[in-house]
Amino acid sequence: MLPRCWAVLGGRAAPAAASAVLGSRCQWRPARRLLLLDPVQLQPPGRQPAFSTTCVKCSKNRRLRQKRAISERKLTRYFVDHRRVRVVGGQGGGGGHSFHSEPRKIFGGPDGGNGGDGGHVILKADRQTKSLSSVLPFYQGVHGERGGSKNCYGANGACVYVKVPVGTLVKEDGNIVADLTQDGEEYVAAYGGAGGKGNRFFLSNENRAPTLFTPGEPGQDRVLHLELKTTAHAGLVGFPNAGKSSLLRAISRARPAVAAYPFTTLNPHVGIVHYQDYEQVAVADIPGLIKGAHQNRGLGMAFLRHIERCHFLLYVVDLSVSQPWIQLQDLKYELEQYKKGLSERPCVIIGNKIDLAESRINLPLLKEQVQDRVIALSALRGDNLEELFFYLRELYDTYVKTEQSRGQSPVKW
Repeated sequence: MLPRCWAVLGGRAAPAAASAVLGSRCQWRPARRLLLLDPVQLQPPGRQPAFSTTCVKCSKNRRLRQKRAISERKLTRYFVDHRRVRVVGGQGGGGGHSFHSEPRKIFGGPDGGNGGDGGHVILKADRQTKSLSSVLPFYQGVHGERGGSKNCYGANGACVYVKVPVGTLVKEDGNIVADLTQDGEEYVAAYGGAGGKGNRFFLSNENRAPTLFTPGEPGQDRVLHLELKTTAHAGLVGFPNAGKSSLLRAISRARPAVAAYPFTTLNPHVGIVHYQDYEQVAVADIPGLIKGAHQNRGLGMAFLRHIERCHFLLYVVDLSVSQPWIQLQDLKYELEQYKKGLSERPCVIIGNKIDLAESRINLPLLKEQVQDRVIALSALRGDNLEELFFYLRELYDTYVKTEQSRGQSPVKW
């Protein structure tokens, strides 16, 4: 509290005489309230604000974050098509050992419950998973709980689900035990152990107070080899630098690496061709093959197995080289040596780089040497891609009708 002879002026205490002198010049007025307006309301109608309404740190640039492009060589670290996995089921819970105790009830009898079963380890095919790189080398199911008193059973252990790509082969000791070709398909890799029996289980007329109880059984222990084979409707097969990756970029939204040196593509890429009736055809870009690939030369057999899943093949031939039909013969020979009957699948020959002068000369010579249909196009300029789209749809429709006639469901994307 200030004395009456003092007055508050400008936040400071001043004598009454000073306030009387200043009173004629500076009259006290009540402070006006400041109105806090939204910065968006200060802008003219129909115009977006040019500054951030959150904070100064975010006001410089608020563009959407884009996924950083990964080079082809770094991408190979994340693409794994082989994996050795040890799976162990969860151990069952032990049986309970207890006797009922209650006032005025001396001989309550045994009330030990059974133990819970151990959890399984289940492999599940997932379409969103593209590689085996996320698969760990060891999985174990959840153990079951022990049985309790008052005839309480132990809880079962939860199952452990391992997501694998569609087209994963499961092998044990060199034998195929499962083939996951459909989205959502499951395979129990290791069963959990059964729960133990409590002493209540052994109650009988001969033994009214059993003390026997059994422990839980251990889970199944297996060592499995997972092998990925890319599942696609069509496969692009050709020598290095034939233009397979450029063609896949032209007909789909896939973006494999493209460069002027061989073996640019080091892992398979799958692109989806969309049609107006909402049908989707999956096309796989297989890394380039060379002579002797069936003998594990070059990229070898590591990627030849990805062609096994393709229902029809697209041979990509470079028309600018001399005698392009020799390339086609070498490709079919390598496929036949790897697996008998692989080169006899429905196919079409794609003569790429038709925009070059040498290609126009070799095109009629190629048609004379082969009996299959030849489609000449330019993946770089996009010339004559419509003919490829139409014939690709014909091959897909033929495949669907063939699978339906056999009573099987065709692969859908």
